[in-house]
Amino acid sequence: MIKAITTRPLPVTPRVREAWEDVGNCFERFCLTAGIEALQAMLERDANELCGERHARSAGRVGYRWGSTQGKVPFHGGKVDVARPRVRTRGEGGREMELPTWAEALRQEWLGKWAMNLMLINVSTRKIGRAVRLPEDGLTIVNGDGTSKSAASRRFVALSSERLAEFMAADLSKLDLLVIQIDGLHVTKELVLLAAIGIDGEGRKHPLGLIEGTSENRATAQALIDSLVGRGLDPALCRLFVVDGAKALTSAIRRTFGKHTPIQRCQVHKARNVVERCPKKHVAGVKRALRQAWEEDDADKAERQLKELARKIEREAPGVAGSLREGLDEMLTVSRLGLPKALRRALACTNAIENMQGTIRRVSRNIKRWQHAEMALRWAAAGMMEAAKGFRRLKAYRHLPDLRAALDVHAARHRQGCDVALQRKAA
Repeated sequence: MIKAITTRPLPVTPRVREAWEDVGNCFERFCLTAGIEALQAMLERDANELCGERHARSAGRVGYRWGSTQGKVPFHGGKVDVARPRVRTRGEGGREMELPTWAEALRQEWLGKWAMNLMLINVSTRKIGRAVRLPEDGLTIVNGDGTSKSAASRRFVALSSERLAEFMAADLSKLDLLVIQIDGLHVTKELVLLAAIGIDGEGRKHPLGLIEGTSENRATAQALIDSLVGRGLDPALCRLFVVDGAKALTSAIRRTFGKHTPIQRCQVHKARNVVERCPKKHVAGVKRALRQAWEEDDADKAERQLKELARKIEREAPGVAGSLREGLDEMLTVSRLGLPKALRRALACTNAIENMQGTIRRVSRNIKRWQHAEMALRWAAAGMMEAAKGFRRLKAYRHLPDLRAALDVHAARHRQGCDVALQRKAA
């Protein structure tokens, strides 16, 4: 015998029939009315299971009816009124019982998610009501429906604070990270956010951490590094770090991960800084020389080319020549590791974290005044998670095994050198 598993459909009430007849004018109104009717029918079934049928004596009932009340459930980023029965436990001092359907309807934080999603796509709090309500039908904005700017702001603060706490406490030990990029985001004159993003062995990108400071100084950089290590980032493993050239950040990395840790300075930042300071008549030649050096497979040859370029413009632009010589080794790290050209191009710049910072700026562009650092952290973390939704794999991810092998060779060579130095010192 085949047992039917199809549930019995809910009865079509006059109210639903009336809404269906008017569906041509407002389908949204029909969905709302039908949904309210279905929810009320489910609430009545819950009451029947706890108290039995109305006006019937049931020996197995655990509660009794206590009238009804109006409650609000989330709908389209706001709230709508729904009539629900009240049930109390039997005996003296009976307490009110929670209906399972009602608890499930309120369990999900849909209002906060609606508000957060709309604000992340640059809908201001003053326009939340217009974004979730159709002004020409029965779903108009009314007082207490949860669509006011203050209500939307409170929900965003609550949910973004929760997401920030989860983000800052996430475990990093399970991520197979080969590359870490770190860069700063200037929020105000006295507030800088330092962010980190990682690239694993399959080319997938992961937002890692975020910390606030007054500038990209040594203390801020070290605090970010310590936070990553405390959350499971193993300092004993050799990884490639890509930074924009801040000396404090380089110092913090080498202090924590070892003085031989491979660090690549962003070639795009360096080229931009050099070209902007260069005399106009030398701009084209400097650009061409830098491009040739970046594309050169032989790191030693590329270093000679850059030194020759610095010598040529020494007299007319000594500051530019000094900038070219400064951090020369770190500019060619990906070349010294012997990586394929496609992978060098992908890892020689901070494009991944710059893209994430662009998302942070976009989602927070409606903010006119940053009140405090906690507010900036909440918005930045929300922007980082928003950016993570659109992350793509590294273009040259197929060559990442070459990077892993090169990092292993680099670590083994310097480990052997340290062992030899210790033996000489002991002797």
